Amino acid sequence: MNQPLYQTIFNDLQTAILTGELPVDSQLPTEKELSRTYKVSRITSKRALTELEQLGLIYRVRGKGSFVKSASPTKTRRILFLLPYVADLSVGDFSKGLNPVMQDKQIDVMMTTLDFLQNKTAKELINEFDGLIYYALDTEQHLDLLFELSLKEFPVVILDKKIYELSFPTVLSDNFQGGALAASYLIEQGHSKIAYLFGTQTHPQSVRQRYLGYLEALDKAGLTFHTSLDDKSATLDELLSYITKYEVTAFVCENDVVAIQTMNLLRQHGYHIPEDFSIIGFDDIQAAALVDPPLTTIAQDFEQLGKLAGDALVTWLETKDRPSDSKFSVSFIKRQSTKEK
Repeated sequence: MNQPLYQTIFNDLQTAILTGELPVDSQLPTEKELSRTYKVSRITSKRALTELEQLGLIYRVRGKGSFVKSASPTKTRRILFLLPYVADLSVGDFSKGLNPVMQDKQIDVMMTTLDFLQNKTAKELINEFDGLIYYALDTEQHLDLLFELSLKEFPVVILDKKIYELSFPTVLSDNFQGGALAASYLIEQGHSKIAYLFGTQTHPQSVRQRYLGYLEALDKAGLTFHTSLDDKSATLDELLSYITKYEVTAFVCENDVVAIQTMNLLRQHGYHIPEDFSIIGFDDIQAAALVDPPLTTIAQDFEQLGKLAGDALVTWLETKDRPSDSKFSVSFIKRQSTKEK
């Protein structure tokens, strides 16, 4: 059975392309030339060229003709997602929001810890990945490497904290709003001696923002007592003496881990929660709902933060335009660790 006339032209040109007889970017005969060579109509020769174009073997340039296209396969895009600790209870699950975004765009995600960068150079990262989502545990950590990536205009989205020395977009929760929400609720419950409890003597950006929100709420309520940012006694190590000295009745803790540690310590010394003290955490980690009593807390929407970070990175990869910062609202979760005074 004779094959269609256009198929003969198609087969001959395809063979010439695949064998290298027609190298990449070389020009193919025109429709008119093919019609004359094969003694067919221009419609037939055009169909052969259209079939080659649909297979990705050639490309057309208006007014110039058809040319052989590179046959190299499309590289699968790959991003790096770095967290302090992959299974850290104090860091929420961003992957629920991030993974669907990346799967939709057929982008592979490698999730690992910040230690991955220990012996990596900027050149190696650029060669291995198309972009990076970086959880900023410490705004000074890996600063030189991140700065070099910014000079190379490599797409990086920062999570949780703004690194002001870099021009990368940041996705973070409204920590200031969270501190204000926590303190305002305790004030409404009748507490006037509300302390802000720090976990350590170092105060990262997110903790400072929560603390400033706490201060604003106290100021609006006309309350004069507050924990000082540099008060070394406002930590777990000095908790009991701090309570006695200032007659504290409620705590806003820098995160849920500190709040849970505080409840445990107070119980060990004969106190009851919330009968003796009201306590509010921050983050709504899984353990917050499981402790006794369940912890009142400020919830970050980690799933939404993961989605926002993924969307920002995808936008950057596809448009080559650097996205803007994104700040997402927090929400108040009332449980049983607080009560009216």
